Amino acid sequence: MTDTTVVLVHGAFAESSSWTGVIAALESQGVAAIATPNPLRSVTTDAENVRRAVESIGGRVLLVGHSYGGAVITEAAVGSEVVTGLVYVAAFAPEHGETSLGLTGQFPGSTLGDTVRPYPLGDGTHDLIVDRALFPNQFAGDVPVTEAKIAAATQRPIRDFALGEPQPAEISAWKTLPSWFVFGTGDKNIPVEGLRFMAERAGSLKTVEIDGASHSVMVSNPQAVADVIVEALAHLS
Repeated sequence: MTDTTVVLVHGAFAESSSWTGVIAALESQGVAAIATPNPLRSVTTDAENVRRAVESIGGRVLLVGHSYGGAVITEAAVGSEVVTGLVYVAAFAPEHGETSLGLTGQFPGSTLGDTVRPYPLGDGTHDLIVDRALFPNQFAGDVPVTEAKIAAATQRPIRDFALGEPQPAEISAWKTLPSWFVFGTGDKNIPVEGLRFMAERAGSLKTVEIDGASHSVMVSNPQAVADVIVEALAHLS
């Protein structure tokens, strides 16, 4: 269908398998897609990790980020000669100097803070996880409970520094690249008003809101997310 490879970047409290349904939907339409690991240590180093993955492909790339992964792709795309567009899936799209934590608190509605559990790393920072018993309701309310419990057990912790690190690049990539947004109106992690604000600010070419979908919208609605990605690819071809 296209010579562009889709590179999917997971966010906090998730891992690459969260993209399984989206990858299957894309591949059924002839779209090449990979999910690259996101260490969740800092925006700067995580973006460097994604840049290396992008450069290894050897062709055009559409970057797709979920949640904190949105901040990562925003940074990773800066200055790239091969990244052609950005898709934000229930994701942060920060401006220079903004943080994921700050954007979450800028609008009312997030209940994530009450469910997060820290543990020290020994360097003054902490790793954070979502309480595994609370994860299904907080993170994946529209995902079958058995599947949500597995996601809770396999979640990757994020270093608190990453959520509080100011976006490094002076010019965010969404200012120079076309972007698309898709998210659920039942998101309990990032307030829906915040997601709408970021989409409008970025000049999103298309914003898709899925009624009642949770923060794990790519798990509960993989075809709808894949459809946005395919539309982005068609626009870029």
